[in-house]
Amino acid sequence: MFPLDSPWNISFAGCGFLGIYHVGVASCLQEHAPFLVQNARHIYGASAGALTATALVTGVCLGETGASIIDVAKEARKRFLGPMHPSFNLVKIMRQMLRRTLPAEGHLWATGRLGISLTRVTDGENVLVMQFNSKEELVQAVVCSAYIPVYSGLIPPSLRGVRYVDGGISDNLPQYEMKNTITVSPFCGESDICPRDTSANIHELRFTNTSIQFTLGNLYRVSKALFPPDPKVMKAMCKQGYKDALHFLKRNGLLNLNHPNRDSLVMGNNKGEDHEVMRNNAVTERLEEDKTAEIEDHILENLPLALHKALMEACTEHRSLVQSVRNLLPVRVASALMLPYTFPLESAMSLTLRLLEWLPDVHEDVSWMQEQIVTIIQHFLRQASQSFSQRVSARFSCELRLYHHQSLVQMGPSGLLPTWVNDGSSSVLDAFMRLDHYKRQLLSGVLRINMDLQGSFKTGQLFPERTVSCPALFSEGLTIEKTGIQPALNIMTLT
Repeated sequence: MFPLDSPWNISFAGCGFLGIYHVGVASCLQEHAPFLVQNARHIYGASAGALTATALVTGVCLGETGASIIDVAKEARKRFLGPMHPSFNLVKIMRQMLRRTLPAEGHLWATGRLGISLTRVTDGENVLVMQFNSKEELVQAVVCSAYIPVYSGLIPPSLRGVRYVDGGISDNLPQYEMKNTITVSPFCGESDICPRDTSANIHELRFTNTSIQFTLGNLYRVSKALFPPDPKVMKAMCKQGYKDALHFLKRNGLLNLNHPNRDSLVMGNNKGEDHEVMRNNAVTERLEEDKTAEIEDHILENLPLALHKALMEACTEHRSLVQSVRNLLPVRVASALMLPYTFPLESAMSLTLRLLEWLPDVHEDVSWMQEQIVTIIQHFLRQASQSFSQRVSARFSCELRLYHHQSLVQMGPSGLLPTWVNDGSSSVLDAFMRLDHYKRQLLSGVLRINMDLQGSFKTGQLFPERTVSCPALFSEGLTIEKTGIQPALNIMTLT
């Protein structure tokens, strides 16, 4: 059950041309659970979801919104490359549509309640805009949220002097982690309102907070997100959104039973249930499920009049005589054969028109491009400088260690002795070198070395009665004595 004792939010995911699904969901919520929309603390949207969220908050007719989406899709399908054709300007079409449909005071209703997800160009961080000072700012925020780099253009739009792109790049489902957020997505996954494909699959893809399962249905939906399907298919998607929202309301006990066409059905069903309860409880449950499904089917057959009428008009092809001639097979074959000649001409004309439309913003956009180029160059120079300094530092350290090692080898043991020793005779130095050599050879703790270093360092026999002779050592004037005492080294004073 959906908890109504605490504030809740509604979040619409970005989905490209599949945004028609959100229109069906919003229409169902408005008709059968209007309190969910009216009492929602915030309504969020990213990319195409921002269009539906803006329509819900500002009170725009959802039928007109759905028809506008289908009209944009039809305009894209007329061209050879679809929305990638140079003559198709998605930003311009969206801006004109929003300026035409949004009310003049829409920014007042949207401030503090509507949240639009944006992606900042400079650092790629997500920005959730909820303050709008004018209708034009609201329009620009929606345009920025739906701006896909390269797909929609090369120079991203700006809002309050900051460049933004599609909000779905950084957060495609805003505030999804909050407990009471109703998430809406046209992809089968873990969202609250989404299609339920029959093919079960435990694998899923998390695309910036949006759950997308690996199913055949989702593969088809992803392929149609940027390249719109047939208008009739889009109408079916809208109906699917309406149905999925209805199932969500039913599962959570939020379905409003005050529909004008449902009273007689419910009364008739209740009578039938009473008779079936007297027979068999199990049969009653099955019949109750079937009758509930019949009620839902009855509702689905009678979509909101404004939405149904708008979708029907949008899907209807108004063919003139010229369009009828263009659809003839010989004309279509001739158009395909002349495409290598007509396509460059159309592209040149489209680019010329875009340059003329770009003239008012040339200074601002060129300044921004210069800043970005300078920033990129500085970044590469900084990286190159750091890499070069690290290599030079490592090489200098290696050479310094090598020089230090070589200097120690050249210096020898005498370089480590005090100056007064180096200034002495060579026999003193030889004695200390031999001493160091003997200390390394003898086992510590086993033998006690008693060295009598005489001033002349001449060989001689010292204390023969207490020593064990060792010819190799006597030749140097040293004596070794066996002892069990803790090893010690006694150096006699020079005489």
